[in-house]
Amino acid sequence: MQFDFFPSRQVSWYMVRLFLTRTLAVLAMLVVVLQMLDLLGNSGDILAYPGNGDAQLWHYVGLRAPQIVARFLPFSVLLGTLIMLATLNQNSEIIAMKAAGLSAQQILAPLIAAALGVSVLSYAFNERIVARSTAMLSAWQAVDFGPVPADSGIKTNPWVRDGNNLVTAAIVAGHGQDVQLRKVEIFNRINNSLTTIITAPKGHYDAASKSWVLEGARQFDVARGTLQNVGTVRFGSDIRPDQFTLAKVDPDALTFSELQAAIGDLHDAGRPTAELEGSLWHKLSGPLSAVLMPILGSVAAFGLARSGQLFLRAVMGMALGFAYFVADNFSLAMGNLGAYPPILAAWAPFLLFLLLGETVLFRTEE
Repeated sequence: MQFDFFPSRQVSWYMVRLFLTRTLAVLAMLVVVLQMLDLLGNSGDILAYPGNGDAQLWHYVGLRAPQIVARFLPFSVLLGTLIMLATLNQNSEIIAMKAAGLSAQQILAPLIAAALGVSVLSYAFNERIVARSTAMLSAWQAVDFGPVPADSGIKTNPWVRDGNNLVTAAIVAGHGQDVQLRKVEIFNRINNSLTTIITAPKGHYDAASKSWVLEGARQFDVARGTLQNVGTVRFGSDIRPDQFTLAKVDPDALTFSELQAAIGDLHDAGRPTAELEGSLWHKLSGPLSAVLMPILGSVAAFGLARSGQLFLRAVMGMALGFAYFVADNFSLAMGNLGAYPPILAAWAPFLLFLLLGETVLFRTEE
């Protein structure tokens, strides 16, 4: 019986039902509260663009809510697990299960199986919805919540060096020699001192002359403080079109396969890819972190409620869960700096806290 992790179907379904209902309730509460706070902080910028109103506010909510769900789903699994297990412990249901011959692993097995299902749904949700909404929201924010060109794509705010000068564009559309630029700025420098700033609403690549063309450009002279219209401007004969399309890759706005393809393109172009490789692996380890939460929160389940340590155990479980998220962010940051290999930066916190959770479970079970 000890090797049968689901000895009772009724108990298993009972645990899964409690786990999912508590997790979804916590997630709904967090999403509503955080979305309201986020909307309050950004509604002024959205409504500042002429013509924006309630429809644009709801559009922002539709794009932002998936990001909040994806970010706080593991937190919801942790809090839902703690609420559920603390309640079962308080009502002596854990004692009854153990008296019936169930081990700690058998009690947690239905929760881990349900959390694995949540991880799979989370990965699919990130791939199908979150990546697309992130790309759309980034493009919308790049034009100050105004109309986004239909062919805008998802590249926003790339920076490219043209000799000693710097070039940036709010939106990059198209691929290859059909690349289009929106809201272009050129910072001309001499001996690292800024001399002029050229701005233009749009630009494109001219394959015939192998240079970039800006239309309706204006030039600001830093020394004189004057602004004048300069019309059509050509620049960047040494800038390839792929330097704009590959200059900035937002891993949150790409699916796993798209990010993998972008990493391949950057690698072929001789660009560094360690940071993106860490983000690629984290697209797998991130959703899978939901499986850890029942293990880390299990400290609240085992131990007599009348011992007076139930609250302390719940706090301990919460501390373990939040420590994982801190370690996960720290590991990714170290991977971005090149201190950790990408695969280690993404998977080390998961494996570490999996072992730590099992250790705490065995040490605290009474």
